[in-house]
Amino acid sequence: MKPSKKLIFALLALVVSQASLAAPEQLDRVALQINEGIVLESEITNLIATVKANAQAAGQSLPSDTALRTQVIDRLIMTRLQLQMADRIGLHIGDLQLDQTIANIAKEQKMTVAQMQQKIEAEGQSFSQYREQLREEVTLGEIQRIQVQRRIQVSPQEIASLVKLIEEQGLKDVEFQVGHILIDVPSNPSGEQLDAASKRANIVLKRLKEGEDFRRTAIASSSGPKALEGGIWDYMNINEMPTLFAEVIRGSKKGDIIGPIKSGSGFHIIKIMDARGLETKELDEVRARHILLKPSPILSEDRAKAMLEQFAKQLRADDSKFAELAHQYSEDPGSSAKGGELGWADPNIYVPEFTQELKGLQLGEISEPFRTTHGWHIVQLEERRKTDATAQFNSNRAHQLIFRRKFNEELQSWLDEMRSEAYIEIFEPISKRG
Repeated sequence: MKPSKKLIFALLALVVSQASLAAPEQLDRVALQINEGIVLESEITNLIATVKANAQAAGQSLPSDTALRTQVIDRLIMTRLQLQMADRIGLHIGDLQLDQTIANIAKEQKMTVAQMQQKIEAEGQSFSQYREQLREEVTLGEIQRIQVQRRIQVSPQEIASLVKLIEEQGLKDVEFQVGHILIDVPSNPSGEQLDAASKRANIVLKRLKEGEDFRRTAIASSSGPKALEGGIWDYMNINEMPTLFAEVIRGSKKGDIIGPIKSGSGFHIIKIMDARGLETKELDEVRARHILLKPSPILSEDRAKAMLEQFAKQLRADDSKFAELAHQYSEDPGSSAKGGELGWADPNIYVPEFTQELKGLQLGEISEPFRTTHGWHIVQLEERRKTDATAQFNSNRAHQLIFRRKFNEELQSWLDEMRSEAYIEIFEPISKRG
């Protein structure tokens, strides 16, 4: 059943009544209803201002305000749907986890949290606003990982086939920065709708070949997931990009424009924005062990952190007790039975906070407690080594490439499914209503 509009109309009536009593000051209004939630006009205005400021800083031209507003509304709809899903499954990023993420970002930028705060405020943004934006970004990343990862399966046969290809390539490859424009079609489109979309796609293609700016055109015309970023996907190996891209990009060079290509979602136009060589490097591996405590209604965040602080203090005096403590307390089923041992691994396979912590440790050093999506950890770095690109490395790399490609494809499918099942209504400004 669709949600009742009574709340929305009541809010609109309240805004109108206040406006009639007050001075001609511009008041906020409800602009969108997304399931049971609303988006205010101020949220749209603020995001448009951010996009314009970023474009000005990058020297990037933008389409008309109408086209930009359409893309911003689309982005807000998809963001709100994901946040609603996170709320339904009880996914909330607490302050302690957020503090840990901010500390990691500051460390990556080689500054303290206080210095980073000063830099953010000097750029005109409040630090509290930055924190909430970051909380939203982390939440989106986590809900995508949780919902999409379980839809992905990578078979041994797929890995073996790609390992063979990698070996034939001599571990040399090319990464492409891809520009993408999607002219979408509705579900079960009629012949007329398909013809209209095809004509729009060919008009866009003609303009691009005549030299029109790709990013500006994508913001104005694309329904793809990267539209508000000018349609630009970051550098990808051909084996990790969506299958649609990979099938048409082989043999292409920088500057090539390909399309329109028809798929179930519409007509695609792809441009090779850049290409760069990817040479094989030695693989850096680490051997580490950790203890994980998972906060729960019984074990609070503060208590879990305090327990690990005590463990770390004890182990810095005598780390021979590490295995014993891991056996007794660690809630990581894969390592607790091994005394917390994680074995040799590429540190980048772990969640970002864990990877960052390992990078900052000296041999034998035990970390301070830190928070990841799994819970609170302490970790000890035992050894580092460099390894050649062995068969195991090729297998791991193949798995990662296939997983990334499938993740991108399944992410878009999941987002499309959420949107098709949602109740969405856009309220035009009063001045535009008939």
